[in-house]
Amino acid sequence: MLILGLALLLTAEGFFGYRLRELSARQETIKADHANINNISFGLLSVENWRNQVSGIINRQVKHFKLSATQKKELQTEVEEVLNALVDKAEAMVDKKPQSLAGKIRKLVVKTFVKTDKIRAQVPAFARSIIAKADNPDQKSKLSDLAITKFNDMQHSGSMDSTLNANHALFESMYRKYHVNSTEQLNQQLDKLLQQIRVEMYKYCFGMLGCILVVLALWWFMRKRVELHGTLFIMSLLFAFILLAVGLSASMIEVDCRIKTLDFVLLGEHVMFKDQVLFYESKSILGVVEVLIKQPAIDSIAVGVLILCFSILFPVMKLSSTGIHLLSKRKLAENRIIKYFAFQSGKWSMADVIVIAILMTYIGLNGLLDSQLAMLNIRGNDLTLITTNNTALQPGYIIFISFVLYGLILSTILKYITPHDAH
Repeated sequence: MLILGLALLLTAEGFFGYRLRELSARQETIKADHANINNISFGLLSVENWRNQVSGIINRQVKHFKLSATQKKELQTEVEEVLNALVDKAEAMVDKKPQSLAGKIRKLVVKTFVKTDKIRAQVPAFARSIIAKADNPDQKSKLSDLAITKFNDMQHSGSMDSTLNANHALFESMYRKYHVNSTEQLNQQLDKLLQQIRVEMYKYCFGMLGCILVVLALWWFMRKRVELHGTLFIMSLLFAFILLAVGLSASMIEVDCRIKTLDFVLLGEHVMFKDQVLFYESKSILGVVEVLIKQPAIDSIAVGVLILCFSILFPVMKLSSTGIHLLSKRKLAENRIIKYFAFQSGKWSMADVIVIAILMTYIGLNGLLDSQLAMLNIRGNDLTLITTNNTALQPGYIIFISFVLYGLILSTILKYITPHDAH
């Protein structure tokens, strides 16, 4: 009954761990997509984004532009001066001495029928008509379209077009992947998915911890049932292996720095950028080891190998050796290598060191990012810049630290229940 009950509990823990690892990987993918779409290179540093915002402002400014009474008066004077200058130029051309008979006839006709004084008297009326025509909504709409067309033509170049095409292809692939039609819908969909995943991840995380608490409770209730200690200990080791596997493969820490809001005034209108991702990275211990080993530098490879040996292989060897020591006959149980890994390898195993190192890294990095990003914050009438630091520990860290503590408890239990020498 003990084996059957623990087997069912072990199956539950394995399912919880599998789901937690699966959700952790999905969360990494979704957050990476979210960071790519909202990367500062596609927003605040994007020529296309700026072009769209500025062209919209130009369009609205031209279409909704209204001349005040003072501006109309000043413009009236300017237009009259231009028209009078044209009349003067035309009169000078007519007064010029003609060289041919046709020219003399044309000059005579103009002098007879065209009275420049009457034309000058009509200049103010012409100027008012021109201003009224320019201030007409239809004309302003045409002027706006012309300005936008010229503005877009100025922005295009061969290299820029290729970059914009690549960006558009990336966004279109994201839209198809998440079944949306716009960046706004995409962000809403990703935020919704991440919120759901976060809730589920912690649910399965606490489910795994609940299974471990049940196992420890069984040790307390069966502390006097010596005949069951061996079976209970071996089953307990299987629970530890699942904790270790999930703790190593699930994300442990996530670094996310972004500009939450950038708002400033341009030509009397607000230009706003939101959720501009400056940096994002999420890694598990296995992910860190993989990255380090793949580096070309020898020192990076050496660090990766050391983490692999002392934080992954040593804990596995320790758990395996404790089971072999408890179940084997005296000769194998007293083997120096088995006894070393079962009772003395703890001082070489860096699992507990990794736990403290990640915690200290999180505290130090979180404080550093908070202070550095705070220096960028600006609040004013014409410019507002707000940054956020979303760096956080992930459920994988909780599982890994639970494995370390659970492993220490099992080592202590083994010293009390082993029939062999524990020294």
